[in-house]
Amino acid sequence: MELEAALRDQVGKAIGRPVPNAPIKKLKGDASNRSYYRVGTPPESWVVMVMPLDATKKSEEATKGEPPKELPFVNVHRYLEKLGVRVPRILRYDEPAGMMVLEDLTDLTFEAALEGGKHREALYGRAVELLARLRVQAERQPDSECLAFTRAFDEDLYDWELHHFREWGLEAWSGKKPTDAERAELDRTFREIARTLAAAPRGFTHRDYQSRNIMVKDGELVVIDFQDALQGPRQYDLVALLRDSYVELDRDFVDTMLDRYIDAFAAAGGEKIERGPFKDFFDLLTIQRKLKDAGRFEFINRVKGNPGFLVSIPASLRYVKAAFARRRELRKLQDLISRYVPELSE
Repeated sequence: MELEAALRDQVGKAIGRPVPNAPIKKLKGDASNRSYYRVGTPPESWVVMVMPLDATKKSEEATKGEPPKELPFVNVHRYLEKLGVRVPRILRYDEPAGMMVLEDLTDLTFEAALEGGKHREALYGRAVELLARLRVQAERQPDSECLAFTRAFDEDLYDWELHHFREWGLEAWSGKKPTDAERAELDRTFREIARTLAAAPRGFTHRDYQSRNIMVKDGELVVIDFQDALQGPRQYDLVALLRDSYVELDRDFVDTMLDRYIDAFAAAGGEKIERGPFKDFFDLLTIQRKLKDAGRFEFINRVKGNPGFLVSIPASLRYVKAAFARRRELRKLQDLISRYVPELSE
């Protein structure tokens, strides 16, 4: 009851009038330590994000440096608003209480809007074009005050994520450990992949631009969950969207959307992108990102006690297997991992 009173109090202060009888519903959360509550009933409703008071402002995944002085959600939100990207409106942020009142975007995620498949091409087309415009604008307007420009997907982070898969997706999942020789091979190959990915030019990257982090409200695409944004290659957010663990897409459709991104990037004022090398890099990044995702889902299950993401491991591995088929120079790595994760075998 104390929590409900606090939630209503926060909303009342945000909108300038009390809401003593507003119903409260806890919303389905993500894999983070934040909780979300709907106060009121749509269309007269708001969402309150509740953060643990002892929670660090640092990302829950591997990052370097000290925790930022400002809440990353607020910091990156300000930058995206400046670029004209539609993000949820912040109505009130009570830092001492660890509560933030946001506009209610309702429950229609991009994922839910895809149901039935009738609007698939139009929705994905809009999402990749939005991403292209965002990237062009961010490359033109870097901002050293935005946290996304102070951290990056560097060689160490890519390597850490690959070993996160090794620890949780290969060892924990299979219940076995690679031999010393196999471990040395994994270390060497993972570092080579990390080095190749880190050498690509970097710019503003959402990091998790996928179907559950885009909302559809009044016909607009609204971007959420951007607090871990950092510097990364142009293909990274495309891998998150088009190789989404929650919505599987066939390769022909993926290629169509990659072409649409490339065309939109040029139309927005970016340079012309060569399609072949761009897609080759997309496939290499798919291997890295989706291996990491598979391991992360198992980590969330075992360490956080949340098995809800286990259902998405098979799709992640199917993406990796398909990307391995297009990057034949990594056949040896595929064979090694397949001894422990047979879903990746040819």
